[in-house]
Amino acid sequence: MAIYNLGSINWDHCYSVPHFVRPGETLSSRDYQRFLGGKGANQSVAAVRAGAWVHHIGAVAEDDVQVRSLIAEYQVAPDGLMLIPGQATGHAIIQINAEGENAIILFPGCNRLLTMEWIEQQFGEANSHDWLLLQNETNLVQESATVAKARGMQVAFNPAPMDKDLTLDMLDYLDLLIVNEVELSDLAGVDDPERALAMLKQKAPNLSLLITLGAKGARYEDQKTSARVDAFKVDAVDTTAAGDTFIGYFLASRAAALSVEESMTRAAAASAICVTRQGAIPSIPTLLEVEAFIKNRKNA
Repeated sequence: MAIYNLGSINWDHCYSVPHFVRPGETLSSRDYQRFLGGKGANQSVAAVRAGAWVHHIGAVAEDDVQVRSLIAEYQVAPDGLMLIPGQATGHAIIQINAEGENAIILFPGCNRLLTMEWIEQQFGEANSHDWLLLQNETNLVQESATVAKARGMQVAFNPAPMDKDLTLDMLDYLDLLIVNEVELSDLAGVDDPERALAMLKQKAPNLSLLITLGAKGARYEDQKTSARVDAFKVDAVDTTAAGDTFIGYFLASRAAALSVEESMTRAAAASAICVTRQGAIPSIPTLLEVEAFIKNRKNA
């Protein structure tokens, strides 16, 4: 079972600041680092480190040799990358405050220049045993979901940044929707998460929902299963890739036929380790680290 991830690839420019910059303020950064990131790349690497076979479909600048080299170094095959001449690879400006929270400005660059011809070529031998994972940092999201469902694939969508109309239009093409509480409320148009969940389940009764709750953990709902996992308590340094790590680990674990509860526990552990480290992809733990973390917490 494979995961085809149509997702963004960005350079993350990370600045450690005492607080998020305010209007009219010039703020000195205590530290600067550059990492490979983007929600798509983060989730691909997390899934690979969780043991999945991942084919990443994305786009980068034709002359950006370093990004292709790093993708391969992270054991994600680079042959799914469309090379765009005369354009910039996507990038993000990330402020990280003293509490480890982040504020992000995103420039999509090549991520929004994919073609449907390229995407369809990358599906290759994909079939009903495989997943298509989508976020909302590339173009052709709905079109790709439509083609994937026609091939019998299972489709998971993490609609960040949120586009309410697009997400609602895609519900019939989705097997799994992954949102946080704010996104869930935005979709339903109500502030109460429980009411929002009930409304969404009524609108799409066959849809499985994974709802990330930040420091409160996560919950899962489908027609037969209702599950919840608490977040592991750790000292957070950088939360940039926490959600993406959770998603990559959860989907990889489900693809490996683990139960919902086991998949959520493994994903929560991976996310907990992630936030104790700086950066996006460099912070994502290996499966051996995750298994050791869970064992240690059980024995504590």
